[in-house]
Amino acid sequence: MTQTRRSFLVALPLVAVAMPRGVEAQMARKIYRIGMLEVVPVAPNAANLGAFRQGLRELGYVEGQNFVIEYRSADGEAARFPDLASELVRLKVDVIVTRGTPAALAAKDATATIPIVMAASGDPVGTGIVASLAHPGGNVTGLSALAAEVHGKQLELLREMVPHIARIAFLFNMSNPVLQAQWKEAEPAARSVGLQPQLLDVRNVRDLEPAFDTAVRQRAGAVIVGTEHRS
Repeated sequence: MTQTRRSFLVALPLVAVAMPRGVEAQMARKIYRIGMLEVVPVAPNAANLGAFRQGLRELGYVEGQNFVIEYRSADGEAARFPDLASELVRLKVDVIVTRGTPAALAAKDATATIPIVMAASGDPVGTGIVASLAHPGGNVTGLSALAAEVHGKQLELLREMVPHIARIAFLFNMSNPVLQAQWKEAEPAARSVGLQPQLLDVRNVRDLEPAFDTAVRQRAGAVIVGTEHRS
């Protein structure tokens, strides 16, 4: 065996060991930018953010070392989502995480290439975010939380707990297409159990006080809060 061949065979294991280490080092230097489109600011969302960071830590990702979060909040103003989504696209984030249907729709309209993960969307198929739950297609995936059919059971339980109630208010953001669908289910469901339904269209923080004033003035016996306002 020649010296050259012996040197080559000795070097092979070193190359085999060195290559993965080199690849790992290169990956470690990559800092992923995670864009987040949220309804609320950071402070009220601390629990969700903490769980998100913990999940990433369990997968070996450490904030500031191999990922950063670009957090953008609409502060309860759904109309702000398109501009915020476009801002994240300009920042060239690697993925966009959304919560709620308006945020997911804005992200989808802003980019067809950056992956979008929905933390929750009330009706992603009906609102056109994905093609189907089994095969979403495009660049959007995530979780769906169909809630429209739940209102019937809520109203039945309410009737049992407060038998004398006559009128019920629904605090919904009617600019959200999912809440529009929920109202179509909730209104007849309320009437079917002998309750007079009242719609309180709350689209931002400024609408809250007048809405509750209206509920009190019209003697609503209870208020059901739409999914968007439970954050």
